Amino acid sequence: MRSLRCSAAPSIWTTCAPNLSPRSPAVTSPEDLKKYVRDVPDYPQKGIIFRDITPLLGEKTIFREVVELMSRAWSANPPDLVAAIEARGFIPGAAIAVKLGAGFVPIRKTGKLPWMTVMESYELEYGTDQLEVHSDAVQPGQKVLIVDDVLATGGTASAAVRLMRKLGADVVGVQVLIELGYLEGRQRLQDVKLVSEIVY
Repeated sequence: MRSLRCSAAPSIWTTCAPNLSPRSPAVTSPEDLKKYVRDVPDYPQKGIIFRDITPLLGEKTIFREVVELMSRAWSANPPDLVAAIEARGFIPGAAIAVKLGAGFVPIRKTGKLPWMTVMESYELEYGTDQLEVHSDAVQPGQKVLIVDDVLATGGTASAAVRLMRKLGADVVGVQVLIELGYLEGRQRLQDVKLVSEIVY
C-alpha cells in the first residue's frame, strides 16, 4: 500500500498526495518516444504503414510523459476547452484537458452525437466525410485547443478548426502526438499554431 504525503491547506481541509515510486528516466527526445510506437505495415490497406500508439499508452510512465509534453506549449495561457477528434484523439485529449484545467469537447463523425449538432465536411481521396459537434459545446470567444493523435494530410484537423470557428471559438492551436511530415498536412494549417511531438 502506498503511503500518503499530507500538507495542511489554509482551510478546514488537508491535502494528501501519494508518495509515488521513483519515476523512470524522463523522455527527452522524439526518438525516445518512437520506441513506443509500433509500425504496422499494410494496415488498414496495402502500402500504408500504421503508427500504432497502443504500446505507448500501455506504459504508464511514458503515457504520463506524453501528456506532459503535449500540454507544455499551452500551459502558460491555457485554453477554456480541449476539443479532441474521434477516436484516438480522445485519449490524449481528455488527459490534456485535465492537465490544463480545461473542459473537454468530443468532435465526432456523423450520427454519433445525440443532441443538435453543427457539421463540417472535408475531402477524402474518394469522396467526403463530416465532423460534428454539439451546437452548445462552445460559447463564442472561448479559447479552444484541438487535439488529435496523428496529423496526416491535415484534412481532418483543418475541418475541426473550421468547425470550432463556426461556433465562434478562438482556436488557439492544434496539438498532435505524431505528424507524418511527408504528407504535408501542416500546409493546411498555416493560419493556426501547430505543435507535434514526433515527426516521421
